[in-house]
Amino acid sequence: MNATEVKENVKAHYGEAALRVRSGKTSCCDPVSADLYDVSQTIGLPEDAIRASLGCGNPTMLAPLHAGEVVLDLGSGGGIDVLLSARRVGPTGKAYGLDMTDEMLALARENQRKAGVGNVEFLRGEIEEIPLPDATVDVVISNCVINLSADKGRVLREAFRVLKPGGRFAVSDIVRTKEIDPALAGDAELWVGCIAGALHESEYRSLLAQAGFEAIDIEPTRVHEVADGAFMSAFVRARKGA
Repeated sequence: MNATEVKENVKAHYGEAALRVRSGKTSCCDPVSADLYDVSQTIGLPEDAIRASLGCGNPTMLAPLHAGEVVLDLGSGGGIDVLLSARRVGPTGKAYGLDMTDEMLALARENQRKAGVGNVEFLRGEIEEIPLPDATVDVVISNCVINLSADKGRVLREAFRVLKPGGRFAVSDIVRTKEIDPALAGDAELWVGCIAGALHESEYRSLLAQAGFEAIDIEPTRVHEVADGAFMSAFVRARKGA
């Protein structure tokens, strides 16, 4: 698939997922997305925010978030990680959610309204071209979304651009640990399922370094059965130099 096909498939898949949630159905039963949040974290969150979780980790626990900080969630979906981040940075901080899918943005804004959280703003846009000025964000998070992009290097460069000096990159993502059958890379279902587009661990490190990041660390959290264990969920951490 080319980049345009990837993007349209992803938009369609996650748009349908948002509509399922709004109709009262669970968005996903994929084991990749199961049991990611402790019950104590989700107290007070709208059920639709919890049901719409389609990630592969819990990026809100990756990096310390401090009162007054600004957080950006790339591919924010139904908004669960944005709402959790907003709690942690408090009323003097702010949490942005960025998503390209109108249905997910509508769902996220409704979840924000139900949660009564004021220090949140959901933006429409693409993670390859973040609609924020340079050096405006303290922490960039993301939950199993960067692997959906057909231009991951550009996503990482954009994340670096919007981070303030000393800012942190702390995402959950699917990472490839070994070579796979080339046919898998063209499978649309595996793309929208966060698998086919996953970077090899060494390539992920290389692209982060090329974007300018320092202190790069990739920590495995779950190994998946697809393609003989070639894919894992991982915490990916890095920092923009001061």
